[in-house]
Order: sequence, then structure tokens, then C-alpha cells
Amino acid sequence: MKWHLIRDGFQTGRINMQTDIRLARECNPDDAWLRIYRWEPFCISLGANQSYDDIDIGLAAADGLEVTKRPTGGRAILHSEEITYSVIYPGESLSSAKQLYSEISNALLKGLSIYDSTLTDAELEDYQPNFPDLLKEPSGVLCFASAAKSEVKFSGRKLIGSAQRRIDKNILQHGSILCGTFHRKLPYYLRSDENTKNSLSAELSEKTIEIETILQKKVNYNYLTDCIIEGFSQYWGINFVDINQESKNYER
Repeated sequence: MKWHLIRDGFQTGRINMQTDIRLARECNPDDAWLRIYRWEPFCISLGANQSYDDIDIGLAAADGLEVTKRPTGGRAILHSEEITYSVIYPGESLSSAKQLYSEISNALLKGLSIYDSTLTDAELEDYQPNFPDLLKEPSGVLCFASAAKSEVKFSGRKLIGSAQRRIDKNILQHGSILCGTFHRKLPYYLRSDENTKNSLSAELSEKTIEIETILQKKVNYNYLTDCIIEGFSQYWGINFVDINQESKNYER
């Protein structure tokens, strides 16, 4: 298996999603891809089956936020102070999509532990919630309001949210590594009454956690990116090809 690495820096939400889809559709049976990217401007992404009606698009636009759709499932995410990863894996080489999900999460755990030893205490969720029931709740519109099995959490709170989908013959998995707290503003862009927004905001703060909150200091995005890549290299024994050795500015 030949692994390719793409450091994309800042891209719009539309370009980020189009790139993930294109890589998934064009991935050859002997190739796999790890892509690391961020979002400019900040962007609300909706799950593939989620309605745009859930979001006050006018309010989001007035605040400079883009709104887009993800090809994967799940619910709304406000992509802001985060690093996003995507893995594209050839379906013909895959024995189990669930196993791939777990292995990717373990590689992410390795990367977090390299970044800071405190993050060694991060772990995988071992419980799979009943999502049809969760979607009936007001918080069902928010991706980070609940954790799926094998997602990364810290002190019982969701730190990395991931989603997976088969596109043509291949698997696309991507996810958000929460770094700062801006993502918690998402409820205020929902089409809901103020009481519901306030309640969801409190719930999101209770159920999620960010690297800056854990470490009580600002994230070095460039170094964190290197650590996540190294986590994949060490966990899976990957020697990436096509690595862009030029330094890039990942600071916002």
C-alpha cells in the first residue's frame, strides 16, 4: 500500500468537501491518502442527509460563516479552531469499515500523545448510542452533542468527531480535532428559539472538550499537524510519499 500525504492548509468548505470526494472517487486500489486541512472562512457543515433549514443561513453569512454539506453522515459542525483530517482507503483492500474507523482513531490517539503527554489520557468511546432516538432530541441536530463508538474522547467528553462513508468502491473518513472553543457557538446559528439555543449551548459545552481547554494554552497548529502525521506513521508503520517539505503557515 502506498500512502500519500496532503497538507492543504486553509481552504473554503466547498473546496474541502470537493477535494475529499474527488480523492475518494479517484483512489486506486494500491493507494491510500491522509489529508490534513483547515477552514477559511469558518464553516458550518451539515451531514449528507441533514436539511439546510436547520441553519439560519442569513445569520451565518452576516457573521462571515460559510455553510456547506458533507458527503458523510452525522449532523451539524462549526469548523473553526480545529485541524481536520481525512483518510481515503481503497475498498478492495478493506476487510472491515468498522475496523478501519477504530484503527484511524488509534492513530489519532498516538498523534495526540506525541503532541503533549497530557493527551495520553484520551481514549476511544466504547458505547454505541441509539442514533435514531438521539436525532429526535433537540440536540440531535448537533454532531458533537454525542459520541459514537470508537470516537476520541477525553475525561468523558468528545474531543474528535469523525464520520465515514463508502464512495464508489472506496472509504472516506474525515473528522474534526477540536483545538479552541469557537465551535461552541454553533447553537446560535440554528433555527430555534432562544431558550433552546441556550440549552444546546450549555449541553455542547458539557459534552465536548478542546485541546486548549485541556492544556490551558494555545495550540501550535503546525506542530499538532506534524504530530498527527507522525501518529499515523508510527501506528501503521507508514512511510508517506509526496510529502510537501516546504513550511506552511497553519496559524490563524
